[in-house]
Amino acid sequence: MRDAKATKNTIIKESANLFNTQGYKATSISDITRATGFTKGAIYRHFDSKQDLEQHALRRLSKLMFEEMSVSIKQAKTFQAKFEAIFSFFENYMNAPLYEGGCPLMNAAVESDDTNPILRQQAYNMLAQLKASLAKLIKNGIKNKQVRPDVNISYYSTVFIATLEGGIMMSKLERNKKAISHTIDHLRGLVDELSI
Repeated sequence: MRDAKATKNTIIKESANLFNTQGYKATSISDITRATGFTKGAIYRHFDSKQDLEQHALRRLSKLMFEEMSVSIKQAKTFQAKFEAIFSFFENYMNAPLYEGGCPLMNAAVESDDTNPILRQQAYNMLAQLKASLAKLIKNGIKNKQVRPDVNISYYSTVFIATLEGGIMMSKLERNKKAISHTIDHLRGLVDELSI
């Protein structure tokens, strides 16, 4: 008898890879059965629907991303060092991605139009978590007197995310690191402007 938890984890892991590389719409349950070696019945014993599986898969990708970033952020002692950890994560992503297919937040956001409101909500939750994490870093920087107290936290959290995601998208399309490197250089300047 198979371990139900291990089976479910395998399905989520393999599905996450497929969804992130092939797309959510383009990936069929048959693709997932081939990748996992499990039957459709086994998949549907663990997940109510393909949409349910998509949510679990995106949550897994999100968890990997936030765990990886948080390790470096926690080790950094200053506001500037914490943002440098984020920049390193995005820059290194081009050479050594945690998962194939690019940024899962961007992939899900682009694909989750009004035809898939559940996936859109999951992508929104991922974005909200990233934005809240950056906002917390800026707030803590203000509290620790490392950041100017007049900084518009919501504005800068948005600018950092949009610029990094745009840099990743351009570098993926151009197949080189120039765009993400230029983006990070620009954001380092913003961090300096915010810092006391």
